[in-house]
Amino acid sequence: MALWGGRFTQAADQRFKQFNDSLRFDYRLAEQDIVGSVAWSKALVTVGVLSAAEQQQLEEALNVLLEEVRANPQQILASDAEDIHSWVEGKLIDKVGQLGKKLHTGRSRNDQVATDLKLWCKDTVVELLSANRQLQSALVETAQQNQDAVMPGYTHLQRAQPVTFAHWCLAYVEMLARDESRLQDALKRLDVSPLGCGALAGTAYEIDREQLAGWLGFASATRNSLDSVSDRDHVLELLSDAAIGMVHLSRFAEDLIFFNSGEANFVELSDRVTSGSSLMPQKKNPDALELIRGKCGRVQGALTGMMMTLKGLPLAYNKDMQEDKEGLFDALDTWLDCLHMAALVLDGIQVKRPRCAEAAQQGYANATELADYLGGERRTVPRGAPYCR
Repeated sequence: MALWGGRFTQAADQRFKQFNDSLRFDYRLAEQDIVGSVAWSKALVTVGVLSAAEQQQLEEALNVLLEEVRANPQQILASDAEDIHSWVEGKLIDKVGQLGKKLHTGRSRNDQVATDLKLWCKDTVVELLSANRQLQSALVETAQQNQDAVMPGYTHLQRAQPVTFAHWCLAYVEMLARDESRLQDALKRLDVSPLGCGALAGTAYEIDREQLAGWLGFASATRNSLDSVSDRDHVLELLSDAAIGMVHLSRFAEDLIFFNSGEANFVELSDRVTSGSSLMPQKKNPDALELIRGKCGRVQGALTGMMMTLKGLPLAYNKDMQEDKEGLFDALDTWLDCLHMAALVLDGIQVKRPRCAEAAQQGYANATELADYLGGERRTVPRGAPYCR
């Protein structure tokens, strides 16, 4: 029976159940749900709902379940539970009997899922920051190896002025630094716990929410229960960060696709990140880079979708908010994968210095410097004459 099934006289239509259930994607919150449940069990001791012995029994069972989930998270998908909260409670009851039913006292799935999702987001931001720094390091290393590789810089995709391949690499280091800064800012706003807010109006039990937040690793507790269960602006913020980050990676990919083309021929990509053609034996296709570029759109779509989901919702929780997870999971997974793949592309890239230098000497790429020289040091152009005429 569903957690809410007691007042109903008819079973849910199977088609509705399949439409309504979220376990197929929110199973990814299993670890966070269990960790949150351990903390909540401690809070229930402080208000006399659980004895210390009961809490210890629950915590031990939850820790066993946590290890089982970490060993095989896919086992969850074999269940017909409605959502991850129902699955965890069912497994806990299997382990400790009726005591497991006491754990949900004073807690709603509304504050529970908000807490789970914030914990998941915090963990994922840490992974993203690590991957972002790895890509920055790869760019810096590539720049150090190619400080003397002169190539044309482009505006309007036409040769403009000479730069070095190192200068190009370090431009993306700066973009990634801003991506990191945005994630760090988002992490600060994520670091508040909604647990203890109940369905929307708090809980009748005098839970010390600041203490509870500390047990979960949050900096503090949220201040307004209605806001805490109603809003998902932290999801929007992370999706926005992902959208911007993916734009940077897409531009990185596009540049290298062009540099790798037969027309430019500035670099050669490693065989490890390219593929061939089933028909044309001469082909070496930059698939890794094209996929990075192509995946940018799905992340932008996730942001737009979430904006539209939230824009007309009244306070507090509405079932529409179940739609916050699939797009978020996919977008952040995609961003993380693309960060790793971009670093892999740089590992083994070969810069063709002679070809880069040859291209830099064509198309009057030094015309700007020549004009400055003639109008300055040589004074071939009369003093005071306009630069453009």
